Amino acid sequence: MNILFILLALLLLAILIVVHEMGHFWAARWMHIDVAEFAVGFGPKIFGWKSRKYETTFAIRAIPLGGYCSFYGEDSLEKLSKDDPRLFPNHSVWKRLFVILMGPMMNFVLAFVLAAGFYLVSGISTVTGVDPYIMDVNAAGPAWDAGLQAGDIITSINGKNMLDGTTETLLGTIAGYRQGDPAMQVTVRRGEEELQLELTPAWNEEEERMMVGVTIGGQYRLETEKTNLPGAVAASAQMCWRASGLILNALKNLVTTGEGIENTSGPVGIISIVSTEVRTGGFQAFLEMLISISINLGLMNLLPIPGLDGSRLIFGIIEVIRGKPVPPEKEAIVHTAGMVLLLGLMAVLTFKDILKLIR
Repeated sequence: MNILFILLALLLLAILIVVHEMGHFWAARWMHIDVAEFAVGFGPKIFGWKSRKYETTFAIRAIPLGGYCSFYGEDSLEKLSKDDPRLFPNHSVWKRLFVILMGPMMNFVLAFVLAAGFYLVSGISTVTGVDPYIMDVNAAGPAWDAGLQAGDIITSINGKNMLDGTTETLLGTIAGYRQGDPAMQVTVRRGEEELQLELTPAWNEEEERMMVGVTIGGQYRLETEKTNLPGAVAASAQMCWRASGLILNALKNLVTTGEGIENTSGPVGIISIVSTEVRTGGFQAFLEMLISISINLGLMNLLPIPGLDGSRLIFGIIEVIRGKPVPPEKEAIVHTAGMVLLLGLMAVLTFKDILKLIR
């Protein structure tokens, strides 16, 4: 991966993190709740400064894969003073719920505004077909041996057009290869170049079909019409709603049947995917990924998983129902344990992503 596209992927993640945490930060300021630290990244502090007016520490930390907006007394395992007005648990439950909710909400707002702006400037596009391209190449497979690279577009195989508006023709042609057939004569478009390669598919025992060791993506063929502000807003709302439904359905399938677990990625995998997409699709792909991942981040943070915003909202709702809070030190144990598990999961996914890149 070109270092430029890796940096662009990191920029995308940084934008999402900053917007999310700024949602918490602005809401806290509005509710007159003190913020202890606003950080981009985790781990050792590279540099930072302290606001004289609000006594908030702003920091850039070494690992650019997250961030946080911490409040005084939040997730403290010690008994807290009821007299310190700065402490987060000492503020009204409704104020705290608002501050917690505004993180994910800002991700939804970001996605909506970016999509509306994009439609207003570029118009609304209708998909008329899809052209397949190589999203990823497995090391040591037939495609790797033939010299195929991520971003390549296969225009024809044995003289047959592969760009007929579907991905089925390409996939069917590869699957239709039989042992002993001559090597496929493949015409590839790589940027401005056109290359002639020989490709011999191999039988995959697990999938029980001929494969070449690539992940196929799709570049949409689009017809675009200009629109006005109401049209852009309506199209943005529809797009965000549709994307949310797809994400929630994928999460449901992941939990209930395990479908898609092999495609689950951590930060390294996300950076790899974004880098590839941006290299192929340019600024539009960057914007589309920013919108999609922003919605994903907002929804994920609303899940009732210990350590995430959704879990904190649940504790706030319990407090409203009971008329009194769960002891802060007990709530802190739940969130701390959740964060440890989430960091462990992130480490496992990162290891898996690195192994995939090596292979």
